[in-house]
Amino acid sequence: MSEIHFIVEEAAEGGYLARAVGVDIVTEADDLPGLHAQVRDAVHCHFDEGKLPGLIRLHITREEVLTA
Repeated sequence: MSEIHFIVEEAAEGGYLARAVGVDIVTEADDLPGLHAQVRDAVHCHFDEGKLPGLIRLHITREEVLTA
């Protein structure tokens, strides 16, 4: 695997939640720098040496609600 993709959402209680696409990895953190560290750590824990993806892509989504 050359890269792994995560969908990142703002958590309702604050912070961020990241879910990998196609792989069972979920992690969370209070802020984006913390999330970067948590995602890297989770990827290193999930894959064996030599099978680590070369890139981690974060797709950050954010929902906003406006009154009409």
